[in-house]
Amino acid sequence: MITAIVFIQADVARIPEVATEIAALDGVSEVYSVTGEIDLVAMVRVRTHDAIAEVVADRLNKVDGVLNTETHIAFRAYSKHDLEAAFALGAED
Repeated sequence: MITAIVFIQADVARIPEVATEIAALDGVSEVYSVTGEIDLVAMVRVRTHDAIAEVVADRLNKVDGVLNTETHIAFRAYSKHDLEAAFALGAED
């Protein structure tokens, strides 16, 4: 699984609508409204790099109200949540 973190600048008057529309896209697992220079952060989780292009360039960037995006590809996860999930794969109920 490939994770991309997408920083999104949006039309301030449409942030809730933009976030909702982005969250409904296939491949987008979460969207957060944030403080600072960007308005939204979207987590994209897909199987291939081509799929990132399909989600971000072909769909997310075309959502009405998206002004600019900056995409970062994650290569390693260090969160406790991810580590616990990895160890739980072999666990029996």
